[in-house]
Amino acid sequence: MILYEYPFNERIRTYLRLEHLFGRLAQLMPRDAPLDHHFALITLFEALDVCARSDLKSDVLKDLDKQKTHLASFRGNPAVSEASLETMLASLEEAFEQLNQQHGKPGHELTDNEWLMAIRSRAVIPGGTCGFDLPAYHAWQHGQAAARRTELHRWAATLAPMARAIALLLQILRDSGAPQKVMASAGQFQQTLPQGRSFQLLRLRIDASTQLIPEISGNRLMVSVRLMRQDADGKLQLAREDAAFELALCL
Repeated sequence: MILYEYPFNERIRTYLRLEHLFGRLAQLMPRDAPLDHHFALITLFEALDVCARSDLKSDVLKDLDKQKTHLASFRGNPAVSEASLETMLASLEEAFEQLNQQHGKPGHELTDNEWLMAIRSRAVIPGGTCGFDLPAYHAWQHGQAAARRTELHRWAATLAPMARAIALLLQILRDSGAPQKVMASAGQFQQTLPQGRSFQLLRLRIDASTQLIPEISGNRLMVSVRLMRQDADGKLQLAREDAAFELALCL
């Protein structure tokens, strides 16, 4: 099964982009190859760019606080595991405090590192990080893998509070959606959304063996899915066939 996710607003789009970047960074850093560590740095710079948004930190803190308040209202509910609830509330509180205690934007300390910023400015130029452009970076790449990893972890740690907060918020959001089996007729599916409920994320799982690619669109009133298939030239064409998939709408 392949999972596709569709965010309904810009805030969740930003959270998903950051989660994607943090996940890539976590895969690249433990490796030994200089090329992997080069792309780990590029990923770190991408995450810095996203975190540079002036309203991001305040949005995340507001969402953490909102979730704490919402979940705390379930205390004493016999249908809710008290231990699980307290564990999640403690995680939210810790994430809030760690992020709130950071001064300025996440990762702002890295912008004071002239060596890193020189690499960042050259990285946007095609081939701009060649050895003749950045000899100090070339030497760093030829150093010990363990030393490079240590520095990468130190630099990435400046974004760790944001990474943890985003992971918690997305976990809670995803857990709020109940998957249901639906059927696309002649490659198309539409569902009217109930009024008064602001869905934030759509999650769609489809069997990889079908080779169908969902093209998702939606707003506060309706979601639409068109199932596409690539032709020999790589172009996407509507697959005019009935197909089942799993759909979850997350509040």
